[in-house]
Amino acid sequence: MKRSDLYFALVMLAIFVPFFISSDLYAWYKTFNAEHAMVMAFAKFALLSTLGEMLGCRISTGNYTTPTFGVVPRMVVWGLLGMAISMAMTVFSAGIPAFITNMGGADLVAGFYAEGLSWGKFVVALSISVMMNTFFAPVFMTFHKITDAHIAECGGSLKALITPIPMQRLIKGVNWDVQWGFIFKKTIPLFWYPAHTITFMLPGELRVLFAALLGVALGVILAIGLKKK
Repeated sequence: MKRSDLYFALVMLAIFVPFFISSDLYAWYKTFNAEHAMVMAFAKFALLSTLGEMLGCRISTGNYTTPTFGVVPRMVVWGLLGMAISMAMTVFSAGIPAFITNMGGADLVAGFYAEGLSWGKFVVALSISVMMNTFFAPVFMTFHKITDAHIAECGGSLKALITPIPMQRLIKGVNWDVQWGFIFKKTIPLFWYPAHTITFMLPGELRVLFAALLGVALGVILAIGLKKK
């Protein structure tokens, strides 16, 4: 174990432990999260998902960053993507129950909105997860791949945030064997469908936080994909 591994573990503890030992801090978090949902989505994804990518970098290269990694640009991009994810979660978690109701599944939807676990909560949460990850996730994942390549081409510097992204060239440069054969075909049905089913079974104020925590898992998955490449 390197000293940097200890530092990384300490950072993770510093982020989460205070919420477990201070009820006032947790109460403040819930209030602020309810009043400023998009701000918190930006902050949670910028921090947690970037840490997840750093963990993935550690797995694939042996170090938490590389000269072209670009921690700050990645945090900004992840923050913006987090806002998009928060919006998608809101849209799908409202639209899919409405669709199920129109298809005669009002009882399932009632179970979804009720407290406690139930068959209806599971079925509706799974339906939301499948639809969101089928129609939203591939576009999101591809765009995220392109922004990573753009940041690397800019040497990991802040100019990546103000330099136009050469979309056509970078799309052609995506390794579609990995993107389709591993990221889409395997991680979406085998990981993201069940992971986001759990997400949508949680109370609303915890969903975006849990989704951001999944960014840590995403970093590991991307590292595995890089090794496969």
